[in-house]
Amino acid sequence: MKRCSILLALVATACGGGGASPGATPAEKQTAARPQLAFVTNCVAEFWTVATFGVEAAKQEFDVDALVRMPANGTAEEQKRLLEDLLARGVQGIALSPKDPENMTALLDQVAARTVLITHDSDAPSSQRLCYVGMDNYDAGRLCGKLVAEAIPAGGAVVLLVGTLDQDNARRRRQGIIDELLGRTHDPQRFDAQTAALKGDKYEIRATFTDEFNRQKGKAAAQDALARWGDVACMVGLFEYEPPLLLEAVQSAGRLGKVALVGFDENEATLQGILDGHVHGTVVQNPYEYGRRSLELLGKLVREPDPAQRRALLPPGGFLDIPARQIRKADCQAFWDDLKVKTGKAKK
Repeated sequence: MKRCSILLALVATACGGGGASPGATPAEKQTAARPQLAFVTNCVAEFWTVATFGVEAAKQEFDVDALVRMPANGTAEEQKRLLEDLLARGVQGIALSPKDPENMTALLDQVAARTVLITHDSDAPSSQRLCYVGMDNYDAGRLCGKLVAEAIPAGGAVVLLVGTLDQDNARRRRQGIIDELLGRTHDPQRFDAQTAALKGDKYEIRATFTDEFNRQKGKAAAQDALARWGDVACMVGLFEYEPPLLLEAVQSAGRLGKVALVGFDENEATLQGILDGHVHGTVVQNPYEYGRRSLELLGKLVREPDPAQRRALLPPGGFLDIPARQIRKADCQAFWDDLKVKTGKAKK
């Protein structure tokens, strides 16, 4: 409950600030000294709490105002309503982590026609968004695959847990893991169906479970996998909230130390699991910088009225790379300490 209170306070703070009044028209907001921007996530999670601190830092550093919006149930329909509300408010720029880019392209193009649109965390490459801010999710998946290979060097059966395969980031992360473990060539466009047989010389991707951001469903899927297969060697959680679910499932099954765990992101339970030796490692993004750099770029784009000059402000290829990195026990504490400083959790 404490974390939820902090998150709600941050979101409320992100809604305030200078610039045009709440009742101002879109035209009035367009001329406001501080650009009116929005940062939209794909769900509510600790990962996004960290990103919100980056948004707060950007507001002061780059002289912008920002609304933070998080779909409570993590659905595409919620995102659609949030985007419609933001457009009605006349925001000048939106940074979005799209839920279902393939089926949202028409909507995103409509948003891009009315405001400056960029994506973060998960891309929508077929849309008219101007830029993607984040890591290369396919390469991050391959980094995760390397951690799996370290955790179970003799090989074995691997089970993956991911919120959804509708999102671009989820598909690419999963594919990167598969391709790395099966010794395949680098191909971000490759996609193996969820039901495909995936077995190489050493490693087998036994199953990919999706939990639709439902933590109970995710934990139940992990427990079912452990009960069904006694030879599972490693389990991987691709979204921030999932490695802790896998850790709980392995503990309750009495297989701690027998089933290796690898994950994504910096959930506190994941980091503690690494320090305790129960989780081999995690691939971390930089959600703080996702918030900060997205707002920095949006501020620059909004302040430039000329379309040609605006495009000149974009990074090469429309990709602002915030690289992923692997966290293992040796560097976990230093990483966590730095995270606590950025999010105001460091002891004074």
